[in-house]
Amino acid sequence: MRKGTFWTPVIPLLLSLCLAGCTGTAQENQLALDLRTAFLSMEGCSGAMEVEADYGQRVYQYTVEFSGTQAEGLTLVITAPQEVAGITAHVAEGQTWLTFDGVRLETGPLNQEGLSPLDALPAFLTAMQSGCIAESGSEWLGEREALRLCCRDPAEEPGQGLETVLWFDKEEKTLLQGELRSAGSTVVRCVFSSFILTETTTEKG
Repeated sequence: MRKGTFWTPVIPLLLSLCLAGCTGTAQENQLALDLRTAFLSMEGCSGAMEVEADYGQRVYQYTVEFSGTQAEGLTLVITAPQEVAGITAHVAEGQTWLTFDGVRLETGPLNQEGLSPLDALPAFLTAMQSGCIAESGSEWLGEREALRLCCRDPAEEPGQGLETVLWFDKEEKTLLQGELRSAGSTVVRCVFSSFILTETTTEKG
C-alpha cells in the first residue's frame, strides 16, 4: 500500500493569489479561476482516459475508467490491454491500493520522488484545487481550442521539479488532457475520452 493524495480542502482566497504570476491573458486567467472554483466545489468525478507511462526504456499504455466521490474516494479500473483488464486501484484517505487476481500492474516509481502512474489522476485533481497555477495560455488540441494550465512549486523554475500540465476545452470547460512532468520530461500522459465533474449543490430552505 502506498500513500496518495485525493481532494484536499483549501482556502479559495489563498488559491486565487497563486494566479498572480500567471502568464495568460485576463480572459484566460479568469477561466482558470472559474475552473478552480468548480473543482473546489466538486462532489465527485467520472470518465475514461488513455494513460501512457514512460519509464525511459519502457513505455506502458492503459485504458482506464474512473469514478469517485469526495466521501468515498476514487476508483480506477483498467479496461485494456486485455492481460491487465480488471485491475482496480482505490484512492481514499491518503492511501492507494490495488485489487487484482493473479496479475501485477507495473506501478514502479517513475522518478526519484516515487511517482507512479496511479498518482496521475489524483495529482490532476489536487493541482486544480491546491496547486499554484504558474502559467496559463491557449493551445489547439486537434480541432479544439484549449486552455493550458501549468502548476508547479512557485520556488521552482520552469522545467524543474514536478509540474502538472492540464488542458481544458475552452467552450465546454472539460478536462481533455493532463501530463505529469519530472525535470522537464513527461513521465505520465492521460488523454480523456470523457470527464464528468459533479459539483456539490446547496439546498436552499
